[in-house]
Amino acid sequence: MEAIRIAYPFLVLSVLWTACSQGPAESVKTKVKSDAFTLCILGTVQDAGSPHIACRKACCKNLFTRPDPSRKVTALGLIDHRLKKTYLFEASPDITTQLRALNAISGNKQELPDGIFLTHAHIGHYSGLMYLGKEACDAKSVPVYAMPRMRDFLRTNGPWSQLVHNGNIALNAIQDSVATVFGSGLRITPLQVPHRDEYSETVGYLIEGPQKKVLFIPDIDKWESWKEDIVHWVKAVDYAFLDATFYSGDEIRQRDLSRIPHPFVVETMALFKQASPALKDKIWFIHMNHTNPMLNPQSAAWKAVTDSGFNIAAMGTTFGL
Repeated sequence: MEAIRIAYPFLVLSVLWTACSQGPAESVKTKVKSDAFTLCILGTVQDAGSPHIACRKACCKNLFTRPDPSRKVTALGLIDHRLKKTYLFEASPDITTQLRALNAISGNKQELPDGIFLTHAHIGHYSGLMYLGKEACDAKSVPVYAMPRMRDFLRTNGPWSQLVHNGNIALNAIQDSVATVFGSGLRITPLQVPHRDEYSETVGYLIEGPQKKVLFIPDIDKWESWKEDIVHWVKAVDYAFLDATFYSGDEIRQRDLSRIPHPFVVETMALFKQASPALKDKIWFIHMNHTNPMLNPQSAAWKAVTDSGFNIAAMGTTFGL
């Protein structure tokens, strides 16, 4: 595992996560070597965050009065050091602090990213776009990369259509399995996956730097529903950030899980039970529901996952590409 785990000085740390001293990440982590690209984890929680609205369970009870600053909605940041550009994967409701964190890591003075890659039209994955509008920073033509149905959704539904009409965002077309190639050797390829596609299709991303490859699939129905083989894909990359919405079906008995299908973490681990330690070590579980015990590093679930050789994504961890 090549993720670097060295704490920032206190002043930078406070800019990033308001001194992110709680939660799974024991310290904010950064790279110490010079890579062409740096990928950083900017959030790990499911769309509605943690604490979760209207939740009275033990998982959220204390977080309303003592918030954990490490519990941000899932997003990744990518830094191109040679061209001094930054890219964001997902526009979460926490985009304000996530972009400031991305810039603190990159050292760039430009506040807004050079591109935002969207996966689908569920709230935690695109609603951060609203902060680019005139009520907030009134951005100028921030490139937003989206699949065909996602682009149509943004163009034809307010308030998102206002962002397009006012020139706050510039929609860029992407296609399933077709790479978008950038300078410095960066390739980003959307991979369409089955999910609850009420308003748009859903994709994960293959992110390729000059040296490393990353698979990012924060949302999918079940691995067996996908036309592709997830084991094959993990073998083909260096890091795989995979849907960990629910640890198991036991944690959310009040909901009909057939209406919100995800691969349980225990199911994903079972798929890789016979895999080598090196293959398991590529997997970083991300996008955890507020009920997911993996958010608590003292839990039995955390220990079961890490003792089995897998990783749990933590905010601030960076990876050289």
